[in-house]
Formats: sequence, structure tokens, C-alpha cells
Amino acid sequence: MAWVEPGYNVWESAKIALKNINPAAVGTGFVAAIFSIAGPGLIVMNAAQQGKLAPELATSWLFILELTGGLYSIYFALRYRLPVVIAYSIPGVILIGKSLTHLSFGEAVGAYYVVAVVVGLLSISGLVKKAVSYLPLPVMLGMIAGVMMSFGVSLIDASKAQPLLIAPPVAIFFILMVFRNFSRKFPPILGAVLVGGFLVTFLDMANWDTLRFSLARPVLYMTPEFTAAGFFELAIPLSVLAIGVQNIQAVGVLMAEGYKNLPVNSIFIFPTIGTLQNALFGGHPSVTAGPSTAICSSPAAGEDKSLRFIAVIVDGMFWLAFALFAGLVIAAADVVPKELTAMLAGLAMFGVLIHAFSGAFNGQFRSGALVSFLVAVSNITIFNIGAPFWALVLGLLFSLLLEPGDFYKLHVQKEKELEMMDAAMAEGSAGE
Repeated sequence: MAWVEPGYNVWESAKIALKNINPAAVGTGFVAAIFSIAGPGLIVMNAAQQGKLAPELATSWLFILELTGGLYSIYFALRYRLPVVIAYSIPGVILIGKSLTHLSFGEAVGAYYVVAVVVGLLSISGLVKKAVSYLPLPVMLGMIAGVMMSFGVSLIDASKAQPLLIAPPVAIFFILMVFRNFSRKFPPILGAVLVGGFLVTFLDMANWDTLRFSLARPVLYMTPEFTAAGFFELAIPLSVLAIGVQNIQAVGVLMAEGYKNLPVNSIFIFPTIGTLQNALFGGHPSVTAGPSTAICSSPAAGEDKSLRFIAVIVDGMFWLAFALFAGLVIAAADVVPKELTAMLAGLAMFGVLIHAFSGAFNGQFRSGALVSFLVAVSNITIFNIGAPFWALVLGLLFSLLLEPGDFYKLHVQKEKELEMMDAAMAEGSAGE
């Protein structure tokens, strides 16, 4: 079996895209870019602050994420003429930010290389499908919800410390959420950023004079550290996230939109290559972006779904533009009150938290999910290995003891999903 599926001629696809570019594709691509960059970018900035990273390392981290996302999304769209967006793991950023409070940046980067090797080998071997079927998603989401709780608490603390600065952006965020049709085109987090930026300037609480315009300068990070703590606390959870939670989303999204002949192997392999590239510059793993893929593959990107890949090309171009100014974004976070960045990070997590809680406690494996959540919230460290790993271990253990029937149901469900994936791969082979 080939590692990646053959696709179309890139230059021919580029000609088709230029000939058929349309307002729907441009507008949808821009919306997908804002959704992918605004909130997640804030979370990356917050994680860099948690780890007390030097500005040049934080800039390099954000730069390579956006550069890789832009380049790989554009190439994938041209190669396969499919609206697949390649980005980076948002839950992964949250885990990394927590871990950087007691792990070195070198240990984190070492874990990224391990993730690339693990995900790559599982994808190439075909074992990725089997690996996906054995981890209950609610247990994983319980861990994610527990890790993210601190973002919500920090939002409340920031509101108490700086009510005049924090209350208006929060109010705008939720007002925009009420108007769902409008918020699909104008992300609520962007409204909070604009109002927060205005207020911090009006109240003279930011040292904007210290900012200097410059293009981002990525830094080659050549001193990764491979430690047991990094492996268990970061490499394992990040690998599971990439395989079982995120890369698989693109397959499901495209199937739901009626796309066939899917290059399933490529959907896993390309982000893995991106992960290696990211690690060279201190960036964490690449994944396929389920929400952005859903935006670009929706009817909003055009009636002809064979041309919706153009929206991804537009999305990727915006990613490349934002990458150039990554240094300015990181510098801006250092000249405003920490309460503002904490508030924005908390708001950016709002939708992710809702998804995590609903997925963790809305069906099967609720006992395991609760144990996973509580262990993650505790922030416990055992053998110098942080809470995310122990949350998964204990969550799985309690589910095995208390919810064996749920494992059988999961097995049956996964068998059906794997049959659909096999069918998609067979159709792809037949169309080559």
C-alpha cells in the first residue's frame, strides 16, 4: 500500500483555481482563517507565557505553525482538489502550556519528534485505524476539560482584577454569540480582541510605543531533549489527540459532505511531515483541522463542491500573511496587562470547553471521563510525569472496571467506522 495516494497535477489545479475564483470561496477562506488564527493564536501566546519562553522562541513557535499550516493546506488543496485544512492541535497547545510550567522547552520539542515518529509509523503501517478504536473519546475529552478549567478560572480572576477593562469585551463576545448567523462570518473572539484593544489604549494601559514593526525571524531549535517525563506527559497524549481526535475529523467531515475517493493515508501523513518541520523551529504537532475543514467544505464555499478547494487556498494565503507578522503578535502580548491576555485566552476556549464537556459526559464512559477530569484538574505530578498522562491512565482503568459494556459498544461502533474508512480508501484506489 502506497504511503500517500496519487493526486492531480498541482499546476493544472492552480490554473483551475485561478479561473474559477469566486466571492464565496474568498469570503469563506477568510472566515476560516480568522477562526483558525484569532482564538488559537491567543492560546499559543498564553502557552508561551506559561512557559516563560523568550520572545524569539515564542515568535518562532507561532511563525512555523502558521507557515506550515498555510503551505501544507495550499499544497493539499492543489494536489487533491479537496477542501482539507492542515493546522495545529488546539488541545495540544493547552497541554503543552501546562507542561511547560515544569518541563523544559527542550523536553517539549523532543516529545514533538516522538509524536511525528509514532503517528507516522502507525499511519504507514495501517495500524492507525486499530489504534483509534481502543481509546474512549470521552476519557480523552475529560482530560482536556480538566486541563482547560484553569482558563475559565483565569477569566473570572481577570474580571475581578480589572472589571473596567475585562467586562466590555466579554459582553461583546456573548452578544455576538447570540446573533448566530452574523457570528458565523464575524467570530465573537475577534470582536472581543477589537474592543479589548480599544479599551487598553483608551485607558492608557498598554505600552504601544515599545512595539517595533519587523518581520518574524524563526529560530532553528537544535537541542531537543528526549526524557521519560516528556514522553509520558506530552508525546503519548499528543499522539492520541492527532490520531484519534483530530486527523480523523477531516475524514468524517468530508464524508458527511458527500466527498468520495478520499486520500485517507495522505490526511494522516501530511500533518506528520508538518510536525517534523514544526519541531525544527519549536512548533508543536500539525493536524488536520476539523472545524476549518468543515467551513471550507460547506455550501458557503460555493455550490460546486468540486471547486470548494479554492476556499482552502485562500485560507492558506491568509495563514502565510499572518506568519510574517508573528513577532508583532507575540510582542503585543507583552505590552498589555496580563488580565487582558488571560481573558482573551479564556474566551477563545469557550467553544472548546463546551465541546469537551458535552463529549465527555453526554453518553458512554462517563465514570472514566469524570475520573480523567478530576485527575487533570488536580494537576498532580507522579514520577515527574504530569496530570494529563495519569488522567488518561486512571480514566481508562476506572472505565474498564465500571463500564465494560461501553467498551463492547465502542468496539462495534468503531468496526462500522473502519468499514466506512476502508470503503473510502477502496474508492480512492479505484479512482486512481
